[in-house]
Amino acid sequence: MVEDLDPPSFDFGREPEQRTRERAREREGEPGFLPDPDELLDFDEPEIEIESEPTPPARSRLQRLLPEMSETTSRVMVAIPWIVVAVALVGIGGDAFAIGMVVLGVLGLREFFRMAQSIHPIVLPGYATVAAMVLAAHFGDSFQILLVFALLFPVMFVFAAVRRSHELITTSIAFTVLGVAWMGLGFSHAVLLRDLPTHGAALLIDVLVATFLSDTAAYGAGRLFGTRRITPRISPNKTLEGLIGGFIGGTLGFWFAGLYQDWLPGIDALLMGMCIAVVAPLGDLFASMLKRDLGVKDTGRLFGPHGGLIDRLDAVLFTVVAGYYLSVAFVY
Repeated sequence: MVEDLDPPSFDFGREPEQRTRERAREREGEPGFLPDPDELLDFDEPEIEIESEPTPPARSRLQRLLPEMSETTSRVMVAIPWIVVAVALVGIGGDAFAIGMVVLGVLGLREFFRMAQSIHPIVLPGYATVAAMVLAAHFGDSFQILLVFALLFPVMFVFAAVRRSHELITTSIAFTVLGVAWMGLGFSHAVLLRDLPTHGAALLIDVLVATFLSDTAAYGAGRLFGTRRITPRISPNKTLEGLIGGFIGGTLGFWFAGLYQDWLPGIDALLMGMCIAVVAPLGDLFASMLKRDLGVKDTGRLFGPHGGLIDRLDAVLFTVVAGYYLSVAFVY
């Protein structure tokens, strides 16, 4: 009986090329097998995966109606409606302005609390105290603001005592007090300044103009001439040249605003502008120091590309306090 050296294959479902490769692998195990020289030169080219560029997110119908904007243009487009709202609130004054400051104070404190959620601040007493401080400024005076702030401590103790865990409770209390003092004093003094008789609205506008011009001039001078860093551990981009530019811009901003106010002498406007220009960068650096310590770049997205409320109003929270007492000293 002759052995069938090439038995029939019943793998009808396989391709001829696949069956050929399988027979070649079987023959490789036989003694004396030599590979086909042509197969040694038959290299399979590896498949190269080409990474495709990520597809940009689909734009909404409203976005498709608007042209693509640069970062600077988008910043301006976001800032314009907020400026209109701010001017309208200052112009209206009264209860509307006080309610607006309550809303901004609570939103600012919310951003501050979210910067360090792991610390577990005592939230509800903080919100209530900030709102009450602003309303106390509108319906009372600075003494009522102090009374409301003092009430924070017993209320905060009750909320802290009923917590399941008292771990890091001292840090939680300290963080809450810092946030309430920062937001509460800032926005309540904005109300005190606006509620000054006759010239309150104009003085508040003067302070805001000087503050924002100081920030803008500091940015421009720093970009153009800045070489000497003054606060590398807090804000590396702050330079001596920017600080000088901000001081000049803030001082002249308040002085120019005073030129249209015959009840504010030029020398008084110049001195008040100098004080505002000194205080403004302190508020900016204060916020930068806290954000750097807490590992936060932007405090929120309330103002879109401008960042959060604290990012935009950090200097204002200092200058409105100084502006109120300067106004009382120079004007009233």
